[in-house]
Amino acid sequence: MGRTKRKLVDFNEAVGSLRKLLEEQPLLPFVIPLLFVLWAIERWFFSLSNWVLLAVAVWATIQYGSYQRRNIVEDFNKKWMQVTLQSSPVTPLEHCEWLNKLLLEVWLNYINPKLSLRFAFIVERRLKHLKSKLIEKIELQEFSLGSRPPLFGLHGTHWATSGDQRIMHCSFDWDTDDVNILLFAKLAMPLMGTARIVVNSIHIKGHLLLMPILEGKAMTYSFVSTPDVRLGVAFGSGGSQSLPATELPGVSSWLIKLATDTLNKRLVEPRRQCLALPAEDLQKKAVGGILYVTVVSASKLSGSNWKGCASRKHINSSEDTYTEDSVNGKELQTFLEIELEELTRKTDVRAGSSPKWDTTFNLILHDNAGILRFHLYERTLGNVKYDYLTSCEIKMRYVPDDSTIFWAIGPNSTVIAKHAELCGKEIEMTVPFEGVNLGELTVRLVLKEWQFSDGSHSSTSFSASSRHSLSGGSNLFPRTGRKICITVVEGKDLVVKDKIGKSDPYVKLQYGKAIQRTKAVPRSPNPTWNQKFEFDEIGGGEYLMVKCYTEETFSDESIGSARVNLEGLVEGSIRDVYIPLEKVNSGELRLQIEALKFEDNEYSKGSHGTLANAWIELVLIEARDLVAADLRGTSDPYVRVHYGNLKRSTKVMYKTLTPQWHQTFEFLDDGSPLTLHVKDHNTLLPTSNIGDCVVEYQMLPPNQMADKWIPLQGVKRGEIHIQITRKVPELEKKPSVDSESSPTKVRHQISNQMKEMMIKLRSQVDENDLEGVSKSLSELESLHDTQEEFMVQLETEQTLLIDKVNELGQEIFNASPTLHRTATLP
Repeated sequence: MGRTKRKLVDFNEAVGSLRKLLEEQPLLPFVIPLLFVLWAIERWFFSLSNWVLLAVAVWATIQYGSYQRRNIVEDFNKKWMQVTLQSSPVTPLEHCEWLNKLLLEVWLNYINPKLSLRFAFIVERRLKHLKSKLIEKIELQEFSLGSRPPLFGLHGTHWATSGDQRIMHCSFDWDTDDVNILLFAKLAMPLMGTARIVVNSIHIKGHLLLMPILEGKAMTYSFVSTPDVRLGVAFGSGGSQSLPATELPGVSSWLIKLATDTLNKRLVEPRRQCLALPAEDLQKKAVGGILYVTVVSASKLSGSNWKGCASRKHINSSEDTYTEDSVNGKELQTFLEIELEELTRKTDVRAGSSPKWDTTFNLILHDNAGILRFHLYERTLGNVKYDYLTSCEIKMRYVPDDSTIFWAIGPNSTVIAKHAELCGKEIEMTVPFEGVNLGELTVRLVLKEWQFSDGSHSSTSFSASSRHSLSGGSNLFPRTGRKICITVVEGKDLVVKDKIGKSDPYVKLQYGKAIQRTKAVPRSPNPTWNQKFEFDEIGGGEYLMVKCYTEETFSDESIGSARVNLEGLVEGSIRDVYIPLEKVNSGELRLQIEALKFEDNEYSKGSHGTLANAWIELVLIEARDLVAADLRGTSDPYVRVHYGNLKRSTKVMYKTLTPQWHQTFEFLDDGSPLTLHVKDHNTLLPTSNIGDCVVEYQMLPPNQMADKWIPLQGVKRGEIHIQITRKVPELEKKPSVDSESSPTKVRHQISNQMKEMMIKLRSQVDENDLEGVSKSLSELESLHDTQEEFMVQLETEQTLLIDKVNELGQEIFNASPTLHRTATLP
């Protein structure tokens, strides 16, 4: 029986050897029929020598022996790898020296510049938000990590496995006194003055975990525990009014604490970072993105799992305590809060241990990476508080080959990673909640678009990359010479703070030091503004700050804010985006953003002021919806005009919130700032300000009038109506027969304008728009006066032309003797 089984095993091995041989020798099937043909010839026609069959037998034996040896080697390698991973032996130090030598070679010219640039951005951002109380203002002036790279594996490395996840343990030592990090600080009270803070040495020692993911396309890394961090800090002269080169109290400990906290929040287990290893690098800098998150469902939730959990906390907590009946005696009701930086959104409440939401949220990224946090809460019936249960998080990062990596912590500290090769590709991830047996969450993620610093987008990178109208260095200068036009279109699902559902929302835009605001839309959570604002573009990654308020009787209340990255705007294309509001549960604003380039010419800002005959003509027409400065609910408004050092004032319009001035001011065009201050006139008391605004006129085309309604700043409401023109006589067009000012074309133009005005007037009468009817009648009267002036001018020109013709005829008559003699005959 044993011999039969052994023969069967040998036969199976022979078959396997033959299959392997056929894979390695594809011509073998053609050789075997050839051998049979030779054997037939030898058998039936003439005899061949016996060495042919012997050679075939020897060849087959050699091939079978080679196959057996390969099987033995592969089996030995598998067993050796299994023993290596299970026992986690420490490799000799010599096996890690090649990595440190490689780092030493490429550190100075390749890795150090990239890491210094990246770390400088992170350090500067954290210093501004977490500065010491002794420092009023701090800025980063220099950042270099020096010429000494960190060392890996000084105490050896070893591999371990957790399920299917391979993990490498490696020591990390970085002790260098060759760094140069220069900070310039303006000191607060009571020290005052300035000081230079220099970080000249860094010591970081810890233990790293390195985990390859996505079949080697990326690698996650983290410290096992908080590393030992020491910084060498020196203090030098900060110029005039500076402190001596002595240590500032508490600054060294503050910097060390800041560095340690940063590592804890970003790099200490289980907060793992991801390093992508793309096969192709497109050399693009991602500055933002649009992310759609769909919360699908949760599973395996049970209130008993959180009973007695020490990490429970409450939202809107009160003196009421958590009772066991709300978990065990009633059905579990939960909802999720999604958090991305300062942006939060909430799902509806769902019941059961496997709730399903299927709710999609629009989120905005302000960098090339982000962390999505999902917080699970339980709603307690009959109570106003919500109980925090647990949370989980998903991280994402842009990869230089124009793809996106998503990763999260899986069961037993493994890594769950997904790779979206293209924007718009939907991926689904099931992530466990933090804790033991606390359930899991399923979400779908779609990275709709990456935005790059050169103005291109992931979805349009090929078409946009060929457009070089945006100067590559424009973002490095404070002013770029362009205008940013922002249209606040509408709002959607804004928060209603009033108990009776009343909301009068308006939007305030801040870009650099310039502030603009829209009008308030009464009683609408979905307002429509369609108001356009212009700003001078500022380089250096300046954000547009958007704040949404609702008007209240005593003080306006915030209903959300957001920030928009304006890097990479391309001229000629409008970016139409929905911006989700931060620090609230709902609300979006639709913005249309466009960059405009004004070509330099001799009459542009900076050169046109040298023309002696150029001036600014400002017409202050009217204002509307002004705030009431008097107790009787009215104001006595007038306008104070500031043009450089010159000041002019309009007349005072008494007891009105809709004054009409119709006054004209002229100033020599020297490029000075033009501001309007609307004030309330008081005979006895000092005048009070009821709004001001800045008039941007420098980029206006010469000899073209701009008609604007400008919202007033610093007040809740109010707009002022102006007309402004840059008068340059040298550029005025001379009239000609074929020009636009020919009599026939001017007559047709006036006639068409009057027809359009009549149609508009009829529609306003039908809609009972009295204010619009009054305005249209005024414009119609103006057109009528223009027509009369044109007719008078035409008649005058006609009379002059006839006189000129008569004079010319008389001259011709006098100059011709033939005509003279003919005329004198009887």
